[in-house]
Amino acid sequence: MKTVTVWEKKHEFESRQEGNKIKLDGSKKNGFSPKALLLSGLSACSGIDVVDILEKMKVKFSAFTIEVEATQTDDHPKVFKEVLITYRIKTAAGNEDKVRKAIDLSLEKYCGVAAMLKKNSPVLYKLVIE
Repeated sequence: MKTVTVWEKKHEFESRQEGNKIKLDGSKKNGFSPKALLLSGLSACSGIDVVDILEKMKVKFSAFTIEVEATQTDDHPKVFKEVLITYRIKTAAGNEDKVRKAIDLSLEKYCGVAAMLKKNSPVLYKLVIE
């Protein structure tokens, strides 16, 4: 895996991977902050796993949103103290156990981003069935 990140101006960068681009901005005006991008990577990594697992379980859902919040230390380098993932999924209430199993498998076995973050910070989650 390789990315190339190019400075544009002030705190703004463009990062590229295989023809794809994303904007980063330490000022948070014209792109994601680096730490927000890390949280987005966590949500997508786990979300991909959960979708794949639920499809294999034949669990139907019509909407799926993942919110990630992190608290940070006060001193530099400001690292995450704790990460909380909120999974919101629109599915039948009877699917809750299967959805929890999919999330647990993602966070404990498959999501490499979660595995890396857990080496420094607890990664917790809550589930909201809509």
